[in-house]
Amino acid sequence: MSANPKQRRRRRPARAPGPSEPTVVVPVKPEKIREVLDPKSSFLPPFRPLGSCSSSTACFTSNSGTLIDMTGLNQIVDIDVDDASVTVDAGMRIGDLAKELAAVGFELAGSHDLASRTVGGAVAGVSLGPAFGTDGGLFSSRVRSLRVVRPNGKAIEIRHDQHNLLNAFRLSYGMLGVIYEVTLNIHPIQTFAVQHRRCTFEQFGAFAEALSGIDVGLKCYLLPFRDLIYLDVRRYNRDAGKARRLPWILKEWGESIALPTLSKSLNRLVPVAGVRDRLVDKISEVTHGLVNNRHVATGSNSTAQPTNVRDNRTAGGLYYSTWFFPAAEFAVVVHAYRDFCQRTLDQTGYRCDLPTVCLRVGRDPSALLSPAFDEPMIALRAVSTRPSGWENFAIDFGEFARHWGGIPSFNQTRDVPAGYPRQVFDTRLSFFKKIRKQVDPEDRMMNVFLSQYFL
Repeated sequence: MSANPKQRRRRRPARAPGPSEPTVVVPVKPEKIREVLDPKSSFLPPFRPLGSCSSSTACFTSNSGTLIDMTGLNQIVDIDVDDASVTVDAGMRIGDLAKELAAVGFELAGSHDLASRTVGGAVAGVSLGPAFGTDGGLFSSRVRSLRVVRPNGKAIEIRHDQHNLLNAFRLSYGMLGVIYEVTLNIHPIQTFAVQHRRCTFEQFGAFAEALSGIDVGLKCYLLPFRDLIYLDVRRYNRDAGKARRLPWILKEWGESIALPTLSKSLNRLVPVAGVRDRLVDKISEVTHGLVNNRHVATGSNSTAQPTNVRDNRTAGGLYYSTWFFPAAEFAVVVHAYRDFCQRTLDQTGYRCDLPTVCLRVGRDPSALLSPAFDEPMIALRAVSTRPSGWENFAIDFGEFARHWGGIPSFNQTRDVPAGYPRQVFDTRLSFFKKIRKQVDPEDRMMNVFLSQYFL
């Protein structure tokens, strides 16, 4: 069954570079990618593919060379309901793909927070949501096969039975070539029941360990300065009733648009830090109390999927860093994080003005560089709209995370020392580096940021 998506490819010419700027190419056909990467072409390395630019690190950037903007390749190639798969251009947004699948009664496994991310970017870098353990942990685990242009300009297909190679290309951060087409596993829309709870850090710690071992989708919002945690716990339930879209749209609007917008406004209008912080926390409480109500008692990955697909290059204004911690130990980590936030505020005067987000990630060995390769993890994402002081906070947050054995990702984790990934990824990092060197011996896909970890 072929799809005819609403979103069409947009033809845009390559943008000529300015002084010390890369050339930007926006291909609308795979042939253009092969032309750009051909060693005989006039385009210069390093070559970096990019999508929505949602990463919090410089993994997709370069001050020279060539940026390959994949958003011009944005069509669904085929939806095969009999095979429970969808084949899609790598530049299509996750939110747009979710809409097209819902129209034929199917959905992606898991709900993914950054709907503006492109499919290729979500495969090549960490993308997560409150997925169930049976769904796998990360978006990249849904990949059945890939089509890629290698660094030498040659196109290849990586099939589902080529496990080792496929596991290397998942979470490869664009270092093994440019992914231009992806086939994903999908399933018929399934309803889940949702429970919303408000608790203290102490109460959360009492049952956090139990949550790590059961098959639930878990999303939490931490307000460390109010000693409050808002829980969103999801369980598949065929008898949960019909999942309505409107309550989830309101929930997304309150959490992802209204709350950040109000926080930014308070930062400008209220000069007294203590008063401003109390207002921010109170607004966060009220927002979560309003949007997490009895009308959001049932859902599906389709209805719960965010629909905001604004381009992150123009949305701006949010700063975040994500670390992963073993779910079995998170009851201790969450208390330590609350103390860390208070201590940082006392010592530096800086605090995040938005709730910290927690997401449960099931064990996921489908990628060599998966942060959940060995066991279920909980991702802890600090989020703020306040730029002044954020960089120092991210450094301090990184020191806190490493002390507690946190595992980074290379697209969502800020300020990771060059030697630290060797400690947590160990032989998997060494194996990936060997594969990378075989695929790209001339380091044509390597930028300055990634070179500190992979050269």
